[in-house]
Amino acid sequence: MAELTESVNGLIKELSQLPGIGKKSAERITYYLLKASKEEALALADAIRAVKEKVRYCKQCYNLSEQQLCEICRDPARDLSTICVVEQPRDLIAIEATGAYRGLYHVLLGRLAPLEQVNPEHLTIAALIKRVKTEKIQEIIMATNPTIEGDGTALYIMNQLDSAPVKITRLARGITTGSVLEFASKEMLSDSLSGRQSFR
Repeated sequence: MAELTESVNGLIKELSQLPGIGKKSAERITYYLLKASKEEALALADAIRAVKEKVRYCKQCYNLSEQQLCEICRDPARDLSTICVVEQPRDLIAIEATGAYRGLYHVLLGRLAPLEQVNPEHLTIAALIKRVKTEKIQEIIMATNPTIEGDGTALYIMNQLDSAPVKITRLARGITTGSVLEFASKEMLSDSLSGRQSFR
């Protein structure tokens, strides 16, 4: 019985570990790469290497960046008095696409999920609280996903900032409970931002 080579099996194994990629999908991608030109396949490898070597988290907001500060934190035209708190960099991208927000961001790099052993120390909550204490922040917009974990994370942060002289708002519920920001339309996100509600 014919068997695949060690290198082909190795690529299938690595690809199948990616989110949403099962063994069959990994096999299809592998065969596609085998048929592609050497230049095309190596361009993919170079892109992966570049991301791993160059991309880091912004030292201020934890957005993805290739410099110490991301493009948004370096932009002098941004409103420095407002921070929009999101779970992941992709949520930041979704909000930016609306064009309805011109403040700063803070990326938590996750959400509280005790059953999955994701606790406050695993997120960037301490860095957010430090920013509120050291920067001239007037409003925090809680833009965590409208899920049980997202709401719990927002509530935890609100409690941590209870004594801080800062207004805390939440995105309006134009976004359906249980949905994910990444898949919301620009119009829905824009309405949610403009109609945000006071959190305390």
